Amino acid sequence: MDVKLLEEECKKTLAVFKRDLSKMRGGRASASLLEGILVDYYGSTVPLNQLGNMNVPEPRQITIQVYDTGAVEAVEKAIRSADLGLNPSRDGNLVRVIIPSLTEERRKEFIKKLHKMAEESRISVRNHRRDALEVIKKQEKDKDISTDDFKRGQEAIQKVTDRFVKEVDDLLAGKEKEMMEV
Repeated sequence: MDVKLLEEECKKTLAVFKRDLSKMRGGRASASLLEGILVDYYGSTVPLNQLGNMNVPEPRQITIQVYDTGAVEAVEKAIRSADLGLNPSRDGNLVRVIIPSLTEERRKEFIKKLHKMAEESRISVRNHRRDALEVIKKQEKDKDISTDDFKRGQEAIQKVTDRFVKEVDDLLAGKEKEMMEV
């Protein structure tokens, strides 16, 4: 496994972690909070963002201008059942979602969840490192590369791993800081 391939795998892991972070509720409203919510729309499951236009008019409010009047109730129900602790209200075709302030207990709960997600990402990066090391060990054993190349490869792989683990830690620290804002 070449170092560029390792970097690509680690970038994918980081992208998944970033996406998951954007879905975690902080103190402020964000349309990405509602991303991934699926709505039962006339017997089929449709992503919420395809049923209406989402806006964040205020720091603690998200509005969804639903295109089809018949889907407003289904949108409300989907948001309530998404286990985000949100209670939408209807105003014609407009669904308002007020983001309540997080209690200290709820913040700590979310931060524990954040740390768990970060650790899963770090583990994934380390698994990519393990796979890359196995490839170069096999290459050395088969005499495809010299011992010096093997050592250089190990160092390069470790540098990439350290860089991506640090990025995960930095993203975690930023999100944790955002969640602790009152």
